[in-house]
Amino acid sequence: MADLRYHVDGDLVPADEATVSVRDRGFMYGDAVFETLRAYGEEVFRWDAHAERLARSAAAIELDHGLDSGELKRRIDETLRANDLEDAYVKLSVTRGVQPGKLTPSPDVDPTVVVQAKPLPRGGVDAEPIWDGPATLQTVKTRRVPDAAIPSQAKTHNYLNGILARLELRVSDADEAVMLDADGHLAEGATSNLFFVDGDALCTPSLDGPVLPGITREEVLDIAGQEGIPVNEGSFTPEDLRDAEEAFVTNTTWEVRPVETVDGINIGGGPVTTLFQRVYDARIEREHYGGERIGDGAESGPAD
Repeated sequence: MADLRYHVDGDLVPADEATVSVRDRGFMYGDAVFETLRAYGEEVFRWDAHAERLARSAAAIELDHGLDSGELKRRIDETLRANDLEDAYVKLSVTRGVQPGKLTPSPDVDPTVVVQAKPLPRGGVDAEPIWDGPATLQTVKTRRVPDAAIPSQAKTHNYLNGILARLELRVSDADEAVMLDADGHLAEGATSNLFFVDGDALCTPSLDGPVLPGITREEVLDIAGQEGIPVNEGSFTPEDLRDAEEAFVTNTTWEVRPVETVDGINIGGGPVTTLFQRVYDARIEREHYGGERIGDGAESGPAD
C-alpha cells in the first residue's frame, strides 16, 4: 500500500504525498461530490452509470466543475495503470476547490480532482468476497436527512449522517446501520441499499424517499427483470425487514451481500439472494474476464 500512487489535479503522486489545501472547500465544508467505483480486469464497472450519477450530484449542489466524463475516466485509467491494478477499489472526488473563506461559494470554480485506488480481489464467478461474512444489521436512531434538507441523490463528501449512524453500532455487534426516514420507514444502510424478500416479491425502499440511487441497486433491479422476479419498490417498516424470509444489502464494493441478522433477529440467506449473487457474478465474469470461469462450467443461475 505504501507504493500506491494517486491522481491529484492532473498529476500522479505517491499516496503518502497526496494532499489538498486546507482551504479547499471539500475539506472545509464537505463541498464536494464523489463516486466509489470498482475495477474488474482493468475496467471500471458501469462507468457510464457512475458518470451520470456524479453529474447529477454536481448539478444538485450547483458545482459546475467543467470536466467531461471522458477526462475523468482518463484519470481513473491512468491511476489504475500507474499502480498496475487490474482489480481495484477506486474513489473519484471532485471538490469546488480553493475559494475565499466564506460559506457562500463563488461561481468561478477551479475544481480539485482526486483519484484514489487500492487493490481488491478478483471478482466474477468463484471470487472471494471482500466481506468477512453475511451482514449483521442494526436499526439506529439517527434518521436519514430529508431530501428537503440535503438531496439524497447528491453523493457528497458531507457524510456525517452516515458516520453518526455507524457510531451507534459501537454498542452492538452489527456491521451496518439500518437508517429510517423522518416518518420511521426504511431508507437505506449507512453505505448500502436494502433488499428483502417477503414471499411475494423482492422489496426495496423506493427512491421517492431519502435513498441514494445505488449503481448496484440498479443492477439488482435489472437482474430481477431478467429473471422474472416481481419487485416492490415502496414504503416499508423496520418490522417488514425483521419479518423477511431473506435479505441482502448492496453497494459497489460489497456487491450483493447476504444479511444474517436484523436487530438480533436471524434472517439468513436464501435461494433468491443466492440467485442474485450468482447472476451478478456471472455478469462480471462475462463482461470483464471474457467468461473465463463460465466457460469452465460455472452456472449463471440457480441449480435445477
